Amino acid sequence: MPDPARDQANGQARDQARDQSRDQARDQDPTAALQRVLATLAYLLTRSRAHERQAAQAGVTVARSDLWLLMALEDGGGVSRVGDLAALLMVEPPHVTRQIGQLESQDLVERTADTLDRRARKVAITPHGRAVLRSLQQTGQATLHDALAGFDDADIATTVAVLNRLVAQARRKHTQEDRQRGRGA
Repeated sequence: MPDPARDQANGQARDQARDQSRDQARDQDPTAALQRVLATLAYLLTRSRAHERQAAQAGVTVARSDLWLLMALEDGGGVSRVGDLAALLMVEPPHVTRQIGQLESQDLVERTADTLDRRARKVAITPHGRAVLRSLQQTGQATLHDALAGFDDADIATTVAVLNRLVAQARRKHTQEDRQRGRGA
C-alpha cells in the first residue's frame, strides 16, 4: 500500500543525496571551489544592506562606490588625477567626475589645481573624508575580526597573499583588455 509520507521522505533524501554528490564533484576541482566561495563572499559583502549596516555602525552616510573612491585616494597618498582614479577603479573618467562632484558637496574631497598641467585638476581627500573613511574601515575591520575569530594568523596571512595575487592578476587583465580596445591603461 502506498505511503505518501514515506514516498515524500524518500524523494527528499534522494534529492539531498543528488545535490550533495553534485556539490562534492564540483568542489573537488579547487578552482571551481574557489570561484564559488569568492562569488558567494563577494555577493554577501557587497549587498546594500551590509554596507548600510556598516555605515550606520560607523555613524556615517556614504555610498559603497564612494567608499572605494575614498580608499583609492587614500591609498594613492590622498591626491590623484581623475583619469588615474578612473583607471584604478576600472571605470570611465566621466563616472569618477560625477562621483567627485557628489563627494565634494559632502566635504569628503576637494578639487585642486594640477601644478604640472593647468588643464588638469587633481582630487584630494579632505580631513573629513579621511575621518569618514577611517570610521568605516574600523567598523569593517571589527566585523571581519569577529568573523575570523578562531582562525590561525598564518592561515589569514596565506589567504591575504593569495587574494592579493588574484587582485593583481585581475587588474593586469583589465589593463590589457583596455589597451586592446584602445582606451589606454
